Amino acid sequence: MLVNPNTSTATTRMMTSLARRALAGTVLRVRGVTAAHGPAMLTDPAALRAAAPHTVAAARAALAGGDGGALIVGAFGDPGVAELRAALGDALPVVGIGEAALTEAAADGRRFGIATTTPLLADAIAGHVERLGLGPAYTGPRFTAGDPRGLTAHPEALLTALEDAVRTCVLRDGAEVVVIGGGPLGDAAATLRTRLPVPVIAPIPAACARVARLLGASDT
Repeated sequence: MLVNPNTSTATTRMMTSLARRALAGTVLRVRGVTAAHGPAMLTDPAALRAAAPHTVAAARAALAGGDGGALIVGAFGDPGVAELRAALGDALPVVGIGEAALTEAAADGRRFGIATTTPLLADAIAGHVERLGLGPAYTGPRFTAGDPRGLTAHPEALLTALEDAVRTCVLRDGAEVVVIGGGPLGDAAATLRTRLPVPVIAPIPAACARVARLLGASDT
């Protein structure tokens, strides 16, 4: 199950479609779940905090049906992941897209940057990197200009702005790989992976790869 911590059903559909593509050829199937309450987009620390209990509630309601083998939390700040892991224990894996993308980016000692749209979350992102023990490999964030909500409503403008941010991570900060920091940025991340010569980590495929490894999913 892929749980979208914001209340946009359109974002849930987009992220679920990306997850299904990432898991094509495995035995795994994906069901998207949208938080019933909470912020429409997680653009600042208050929204990130507010999303956590609603994410937990959405996940618990979805799991009540008994058909879940793993949970993916589809927001880069991983709201509710710690709480869900504490509540579920070893019952099933809980994977945050932020944690999955950051650990993939830092694999083999690579230096990584983050390109995203939410400058108000700079401290929260840095804290997440530090909690994962990845601080020494982190070259820092680069943010697009303007209101994140307005930018995400215009896919081509979003793509151009994120591409510029990725290039800045590499050319100015020395990043060897760049993470696109956001679940709602999934379509743009998928495009940038094929457009740029530098490795670009898309969080949703990263989380799907981790789930497949944890579940021992085999190709079909």
